Amino acid sequence: MGLFDAFKGKKSANAEPSAPVQELTAYISGRAIPIEEVNDPVFALKSLGDGMAIRPEGQTVTAPCDGEISMAAETGHAIGIAVNNGAELLLHIGIDTVSLNGEGFQLLVKEGSRVRQGDPLLKFDKALVEKNGFSTDCILIVTNPEDFPDLKFLCGADVRQNETLIGTFYTRVH
Repeated sequence: MGLFDAFKGKKSANAEPSAPVQELTAYISGRAIPIEEVNDPVFALKSLGDGMAIRPEGQTVTAPCDGEISMAAETGHAIGIAVNNGAELLLHIGIDTVSLNGEGFQLLVKEGSRVRQGDPLLKFDKALVEKNGFSTDCILIVTNPEDFPDLKFLCGADVRQNETLIGTFYTRVH
């Protein structure tokens, strides 16, 4: 047993001041809303994990933090990011937009690419998505929230892409 091992059991399961904080910045400008307000039960009931959405003003989605692209849907409507701290993010553009079969979406990254916060990930044609009757809510999900009990999101405010802090959580301590 190491000198500091005796203190490990006394740490709170919540805030750990010694653990680095992972920050997420707005991946698109618009109105940040709670995940419960997304008009799709899979997201709203947190079936895929905890998160939030932004009702977008723009049409380019950027990386909310540094990481590696773990998944890029062929249809261009969804991207997965493996964050350096072990968090798994899903960025999903719109509701039921997979049915557009890629029309109006352009991937700017591929699986395995390393990205930095603010790097462009994908573009979408907001007018085309809306014309086809789909929501353009840009959803961010942490798919393994059980590993990050201090996960917090900023909702109910207008956010600016690559500037506004929209989420924080402590880096998982192994």
